[in-house]
Amino acid sequence: MAGYSGRKQAHTARLRRIEGQVRGLQRMVDDDAYCIDVLTQVSAATSALKAFSLSLLEEHLAHCVAEAARKGGPEADAKVKEASEAIARLVRS
Repeated sequence: MAGYSGRKQAHTARLRRIEGQVRGLQRMVDDDAYCIDVLTQVSAATSALKAFSLSLLEEHLAHCVAEAARKGGPEADAKVKEASEAIARLVRS
């Protein structure tokens, strides 16, 4: 079971709102909106995706990584490495 399963509905709703923001960006471009207004909305959508990513990462650490750490062994090491790589990808973006 995924670490976010308990909040799946909330995550889906959040992603739908982000999808709406991206569709709004498409409309803005179609309507020749002012560049700065489009960039402002791009920033908002990017922030929303980053917030979603951090929430998902927090749940992964609290559930998947913590469970693997309790069990110990190579699985725990792999989960920690996997989480570190995910954090590195988020930091680079």
